Amino acid sequence: MKPNVLEVSGLTKHFPIGGGLFGRKKGVVQAVSDVSFSVAGGETLAIVGESGCGKSTTGRAVLRLQDPSAGSVKLDGEEITTLPANRLQALRRNMQMVFQDPFGSLNPRMTVRETLMEPLLLHDVAHGDRAREVTSRLLETVGLAAHHADRYPHEFSGGQRQRICIARAIATRPRLIVCDEPVSALDVSVQAQIVNLLQDLQREYGMAYVFISHDLSVVRHIADRVAVMYLGRIVEEAPADQLFADPRHPYTRALIEAAPRPVPGLRAATEPPEGEAPSALDPGPGCAFAPRCPLATDLCRTTRPEARPMGAAARVACHHADQRAEMVFPPAPPQSQALAARLAVMANARANGAP
Repeated sequence: MKPNVLEVSGLTKHFPIGGGLFGRKKGVVQAVSDVSFSVAGGETLAIVGESGCGKSTTGRAVLRLQDPSAGSVKLDGEEITTLPANRLQALRRNMQMVFQDPFGSLNPRMTVRETLMEPLLLHDVAHGDRAREVTSRLLETVGLAAHHADRYPHEFSGGQRQRICIARAIATRPRLIVCDEPVSALDVSVQAQIVNLLQDLQREYGMAYVFISHDLSVVRHIADRVAVMYLGRIVEEAPADQLFADPRHPYTRALIEAAPRPVPGLRAATEPPEGEAPSALDPGPGCAFAPRCPLATDLCRTTRPEARPMGAAARVACHHADQRAEMVFPPAPPQSQALAARLAVMANARANGAP
């Protein structure tokens, strides 16, 4: 069992809302509340959930791109939430991020070589001719040619730009990379290539990934463990195969059932949950999913469930997690047709030698 690279405990990020009389605070958006998880070296933890659930905010708070409101984040045992700026900058060599928009995260006025050399110079990894040599090797590592180094971002396709972003992220050989929807803006075939590239790099360098996504087929392909978020909280965490085969939280089951079917006219086995999620300004005292849950009782509406172990490797925040047989949702298949179709595309790309 490899030691944990990342340990997150009670992570909370709230955003105050101003604009009241005399600039008084009108309320607080509870974007992330009491989130805890860990990631071992060479492991991929996927964080999934619908838009607005707090996935990206969690990733940014882990790297202190946004300062957490509360909680603990440890990288290789070192607490980073209280580090001074100079020490935090030095630690950033070991934690990097790949953003959703590859064009927006690249400086259009910098060549690819300048972009890749920047972290090398900043963290004193390489200088001069040695830095130029490293940038050429980085491009070849991510499936591009060394002569691409003198081009600008606008001269590349979306998939190529994301490869450049990945090359920049691995330039300092970090221990942890947070991937925030890294393939959602790409075509399906290109998604497969990028996911396969990330897996190859992980095997070679042993990096830990926090992979943020809403695409369950991609998550099924890349993740070792999956954490499901709903309204700023993790409601279920389990090994990927176990979670897809036997989801214990009603929201997790609803997510899997909502995956699009590739066959025209084929509908999901059940209708999606009705109702609206509570406001992040006032989620209420009970379970946030209670207004939409087929198992909700008065207990769910008045008392927030704490995460509890379900077996050796899973935990679920649900009062009725052991009553899954009584859910309105039918038992989830090990692999839906939608997931099977997307996984087949990825497997074909790998078989045809796509990097």
